[in-house]
Amino acid sequence: MPAPATTPLAGRYVLLDQVGSGGMGSVWRARDLRSGTLVAAKVLGAHDSATLLRFVREQSLRIRHPHVLTPSGWAADDHRVVFGMDLVHGGSLDELLQETGPLPTSYAALLLDQLLQALAAVHAAGVVHRDVKPANLLLEPSDGPPFLRLGDFGVAVPVEDVRLTRGPAVVGTDGYLAPEQEAGAGPDPRQDLYAAGVVAIQLLTGRPPRPGRAPMVPDGPLRPLLEALVDLDPELRPPTAAAALERLRRIEVPDDGPWPVVPDRLGDPPRPATARWPTVVTAASLVVIAACAAACWLMLR
Repeated sequence: MPAPATTPLAGRYVLLDQVGSGGMGSVWRARDLRSGTLVAAKVLGAHDSATLLRFVREQSLRIRHPHVLTPSGWAADDHRVVFGMDLVHGGSLDELLQETGPLPTSYAALLLDQLLQALAAVHAAGVVHRDVKPANLLLEPSDGPPFLRLGDFGVAVPVEDVRLTRGPAVVGTDGYLAPEQEAGAGPDPRQDLYAAGVVAIQLLTGRPPRPGRAPMVPDGPLRPLLEALVDLDPELRPPTAAAALERLRRIEVPDDGPWPVVPDRLGDPPRPATARWPTVVTAASLVVIAACAAACWLMLR
């Protein structure tokens, strides 16, 4: 794991402090010397060729949408590979749920709306995320309406691309996997819709899914849509994220609350280390000045 330093990583990113970690490496607050801005820098950890290929494929994604968080640039230096993306200060939806428990229906509906917007853009680009879960949904700080960003495309895959998983291995997170995904089916956008439904149920109940058990949809105005999203038969789910979003926006959601506050979990960046040599020079200068003053005083006597 790299340590904070003033030497740019790969000549571009100056790492300031670690703000997260994932299956493929660590995430740092960094300064991008090309743009002069603060970014989140994802640094690849120990890896094999398949992990490196996933990392390279993730950095190649350039899906432009307000609710999608994909890389904005990358660099490599020997065995160290890094890519930069927007720095999101509010932490993950997983952190918020741990602090608040169940969320108001109106707040959950807004988050689901933004998630479906993100998935519609991702699927329109021919990509399946395959790991939609609260830990991969980041939030901007807010004391009003939430602002969600879908991130971590480490296991995302273009539908027509070569599959990096071979044999019986399953990609994704237990509890959020669609049944056909668990059975080893190829990537399909409706698998992301299933995960979105599981996330929405978790928002309303405050309880994470239990692997191996069908999601229990709570009563309320969102129930018919959520039941459709988590249907065991992918053919009975909404055909697209855009169709699910249109259906969501026709639902009358109660004006309930209060809504939670999403804090700034990162704060200000750390101050760069202050070199000690100016202090030494200043002290030495004072000694020289004092000696000169004493000599002048003696000469004038």
